[in-house]
Amino acid sequence: MKCLTCKNGTMETATTTYFANLKNCIIIIKNVPCYKCDQCGEEYFSSSVAEKLDILVDKAEALASELTIMEYDKTA
Repeated sequence: MKCLTCKNGTMETATTTYFANLKNCIIIIKNVPCYKCDQCGEEYFSSSVAEKLDILVDKAEALASELTIMEYDKTA
């Protein structure tokens, strides 16, 4: 799949760290599966991963203090 941003690179499967800066806390989710451009580094999530991230962020926000760090593989 070609990169939607730079149009030159190829999207490869990878993992990334997802950050959510909310009103009352910061949530970090490590090792999130993504597609990453080998040219520009742009990252995209599949729709299923994006849905899981939304659920994880909602759950973490309800429980969070100021900072929450989660492991995607262990919580999704």
